Amino acid sequence: MSRKFRLLLIGAGLSVVTGALLAQAGGLTRVMVGRGDVSVPGREAVVARVEVAPGAKAGRHTHPGDEISYVLEGESTLLIDGQPPRTVKAGESFIIPAGVIHDAHNTSNAPVKLIGVYVVEKGKPLATPAP
Repeated sequence: MSRKFRLLLIGAGLSVVTGALLAQAGGLTRVMVGRGDVSVPGREAVVARVEVAPGAKAGRHTHPGDEISYVLEGESTLLIDGQPPRTVKAGESFIIPAGVIHDAHNTSNAPVKLIGVYVVEKGKPLATPAP
């Protein structure tokens, strides 16, 4: 087996593991597609493909930094503590400040797909469940 092929297999395996690690209970999955330092010391940007399954809820959670997301497909009800529920659709974006509890409900029969960019504290979990 060539070195290049072995590295490709290792990379594919790490992608699967990373996707599983970023998965969250309740029908939300995140697959990391990029990660890198930003200009703020102690912070990094994480770029992920996010999907909320049909009929699923993401589950109340927080992030150790800001979430900036763009909806690629579908429609979801976004629930951010302290704000009225908001419907977000394909072609729209939203921003959730660090530490704010939020949830997303997909009441449709199709998955909601989005790209999430998280500017978070290094070394902390990307998401933490909230009550």
